[in-house]
Amino acid sequence: MIRYNLAKEGYTVQTVATGEKAVKAARANPPDLVVLDLMLPGMDGWEVCKILKNDAKTRHVPIIMLTAKSEDTDVVTGLELGAEDYIAKPFSPKVLIARIRASLRRRKKPAAEEGATLRAHELVINPGRHEVLAAGKPIELTFTEFRILLLLAGRPGWVFSRYQIVEGIRGEEYAVTDRAVDVQIVGLRKKLGRFGKYIETVRGVGYRFQE
Repeated sequence: MIRYNLAKEGYTVQTVATGEKAVKAARANPPDLVVLDLMLPGMDGWEVCKILKNDAKTRHVPIIMLTAKSEDTDVVTGLELGAEDYIAKPFSPKVLIARIRASLRRRKKPAAEEGATLRAHELVINPGRHEVLAAGKPIELTFTEFRILLLLAGRPGWVFSRYQIVEGIRGEEYAVTDRAVDVQIVGLRKKLGRFGKYIETVRGVGYRFQE
């Protein structure tokens, strides 16, 4: 059903039946996007996501998880592993297609739209190259972590609520829990190391980047 609906929209779709085949196919010819079921025979979707996000050839390929698992803990786990989006069954094919379109638009946005290189404290953020340097050392971030850092650092001192963060990086129609935003911030701070202190928590409101 998913393949039929995506093909109708003009997408070229390759399907595989197991996690092992998914990893092999993605490595052989990295796709523009992966729609990943979690409940797969053999290697499950969690492991597939982890492998693809740890491979230099596929780590920047956006992954939309599609599953019957809809508890907050499952959503958080998916985001921690680097998935860009998470859709629970039952779902509308129109919603899935809209999420895919939005994801591909974000990935293909030209550097000119993204803005110039941003320098904040000891961080250098290059949107066009999706690159972050901390005191000259490259920091590997997921797409979502990068967008959050760019949003906060773009307006130092400005407090963003969790809702504003979600709206700023994914669009106002995206539903996400507060906990999922918090997990992304924790992961971002951890990867930034001692520079993570620049992302400040404003209790009861949200987050800001230190002026």
